[in-house]
Amino acid sequence: MSTLTRVALVTGAAQGIGRAISLRLAKDGFNVAVSDLPRSRSQLESLTQEIKGKGRQSTWVLADVTSEPDVKSLVEKVAGDLGSLDVFVANAGVCKAQSFLDTSVDDWENIFKVNGRGAFLSYKYAAQQMVAQGKGGRIIGASSVAGKRGEPFLAAYSASKFAVRGLTQAAALELGQYGITVNAYAPGAIDTPMLEGISSIAGTKDEFYAHEAKNTVLNRVGHVDDIAGLVSYLASPDASWVTGKEVPCSPDDLFTNTNTTFQVNR
Repeated sequence: MSTLTRVALVTGAAQGIGRAISLRLAKDGFNVAVSDLPRSRSQLESLTQEIKGKGRQSTWVLADVTSEPDVKSLVEKVAGDLGSLDVFVANAGVCKAQSFLDTSVDDWENIFKVNGRGAFLSYKYAAQQMVAQGKGGRIIGASSVAGKRGEPFLAAYSASKFAVRGLTQAAALELGQYGITVNAYAPGAIDTPMLEGISSIAGTKDEFYAHEAKNTVLNRVGHVDDIAGLVSYLASPDASWVTGKEVPCSPDDLFTNTNTTFQVNR
């Protein structure tokens, strides 16, 4: 991957982990394009100005990762506006915490539409652009610890993140010949609006966060910068020999805490 002109594109960038990744890549020297849904326009505009304030080029694009025309035009616009596409971070995702017994077909399909199809389209069109450029690249997806082991009350979400794991491995096997690495980060409990949403089914936010902290060997929930740091590595020259991996980003004690669950409010 060229180190002369480095351009990164981050989806789901308006808040949380995506925003932190965008700022970290700008700090690392990338020109950064950011994308999210139309309702996040003001947040994207603000983020773009913050990135420019760090001396980097930036642009924002409204796009729905579940729409093939949107993703195709997103990649084309970023490559055209910023001159290249070297790193694509497919961060966009959704989660709905509920009992498996209460999960509807619509719930299931909506989660898979964003987390599964969205990742597939992002990987596909990023890869096509990188292959055409002929200088390699990095594709980085958002999985989860719930994509490595099933979690209660997250059946659809867990299944969708297992799909990201399989997609990442398969894409890495095919794209290695072009110098493109494909990896995913797998966060545990990270202090974001998504985690706050999950906490709503398990008592108070403080109770849920305390429960999640107890289930890690570091006794705390994660911060968005913890994930941004890992993505920074995966996007760097130091990770040129790493591909097809789903890297856990949670210090879970898997041997002692696999049977602990939270009480769900009904």
